[in-house]
Amino acid sequence: MTTVCLTFDFDAVSIWVSTFKLTGPTPVSRGEYGARIGVPRILELLTRKRIPATFFIPAHTAVSFPDVVRRIREQGHEIAVHGYCHESPAALPRDEETNLLRRSVTKLQSVVGSDFKPAGYRSPSWNLSNNSIAILVELGFSYDSSLMADDFKPYRPRHGDQIDEERFVPGATTRLLEMPVAWELDDFPYFHWQGNPLRPGLRSTDEVFALWRAEFDYCHRHVPDGVFNLTTHPQVIGRGPRMLMLERLVEHMQSQEHVHFSTLADAARSWDRLI
Repeated sequence: MTTVCLTFDFDAVSIWVSTFKLTGPTPVSRGEYGARIGVPRILELLTRKRIPATFFIPAHTAVSFPDVVRRIREQGHEIAVHGYCHESPAALPRDEETNLLRRSVTKLQSVVGSDFKPAGYRSPSWNLSNNSIAILVELGFSYDSSLMADDFKPYRPRHGDQIDEERFVPGATTRLLEMPVAWELDDFPYFHWQGNPLRPGLRSTDEVFALWRAEFDYCHRHVPDGVFNLTTHPQVIGRGPRMLMLERLVEHMQSQEHVHFSTLADAARSWDRLI
């Protein structure tokens, strides 16, 4: 059985504020597009195809677009943590990183309800610190989705690797589950254009469809119980032709035998019993 996890990084304005340090009207409007246009189109597709999905949401997005975030949860989709304001934790001291993660959860709870207890975390830009995995374990997260040591099989990430110019010594395996990601399965490098730094993007939907279909077909045919984890962003994938391309991909996957769609949390629970 192949498990397909459609995941959406609902960065909205936060990526422009934090990652790109751009707060003018035009970049902000690009983030707003994700909330105003992208998410509604995505939710309509998910409803029509009867697919559960996972939305990674920064705290900044939750309080900026609370009605949209509540609608995501009301429609039964998973909400997971994606930083406070799309910041990288890579250089943060351990105490500061821990506090920021706690505050992110609290802010999400202020929007979706005090009963909200996230199972998963995805680091903005898929960048972790040497403490991130241990912090996620300490705070009771079930899975992370930021690493790339496998393509279609979840695994247990480590804490305490020793790395220098002489050698690499793996650290201790943790109880956390890693739901691996890949730049090949992310819409941002294919579609996002930005002048400084130069990110040409703007690839054709036919080309990206063929690339993603090939990745899925390999997973389905060659990886027993594989997890196909696709990452997209409402402000990127939400453009009309790209949504049609995503629908074509969904229909291709649904046409195959022994394929089911799942949230990352449910996929992680299933894999947790296997490894």
